[in-house]
Amino acid sequence: MSKLSILREFWLFMRERKKWWLGPIILFLVLLGLLIVFAEGSALAPFIYTLF
Repeated sequence: MSKLSILREFWLFMRERKKWWLGPIILFLVLLGLLIVFAEGSALAPFIYTLF
């Protein structure tokens, strides 16, 4: 299963079941994960980890 089909299936689920509140939560979690991954090896790492 490709990544685009997962996104399409998630979109269809939200549209059919009217679960629009899931969109911002998923977006926030993805952005938070990207922040942690990209800041892991940089000089910003000590500052990022103090937030949690």
